[in-house]
Amino acid sequence: MSLYSEWKQSIEDHAKDEKTARAFWDAFCKREQGIYKDLLGKKEAHVEGTVSGFAEKYNMGQEEILGFLDGISESIKEKMPELDSFEADSPFEFTIDFEKLYWNMLAVPAEWLYTLPEWDGILSAERREEIYKKFRNRNTVVKGPKVGRNDPCPCGSGKKYKKCCGRGA
Repeated sequence: MSLYSEWKQSIEDHAKDEKTARAFWDAFCKREQGIYKDLLGKKEAHVEGTVSGFAEKYNMGQEEILGFLDGISESIKEKMPELDSFEADSPFEFTIDFEKLYWNMLAVPAEWLYTLPEWDGILSAERREEIYKKFRNRNTVVKGPKVGRNDPCPCGSGKKYKKCCGRGA
């Protein structure tokens, strides 16, 4: 069984009831937060290592490192190799797109990650606020001004709306 399959199986095993699932995710997220604190604290977008090296460094299981890699895969600049192909000694190397990472943390929502003080010096507070506003407004529909029947048609024909595009409306 691949490490990634072990990770997915671990999720399944802990999903049997809400209390077990909550305890599993709380513990994982706390350890994952340690990785992000370290990576963001170094302020270096380029990351490289091996699965076993990361597991040892961050005191996590190798399958949990695959969970971390799965979580960050949408926030990197290059395509991540298939996670099923990773073994303990598999090297990995990627470059983090910090703005995309921040956006994706908002999408989860992973408040325990996007509020880390380590973001200072990577993205300014103003830039984080801009990203947050764009994120919050991403599904907001903005209607244009209503065109009255006797107003000029917005298509530019010069006719009244009721005689042009508004015909039959």
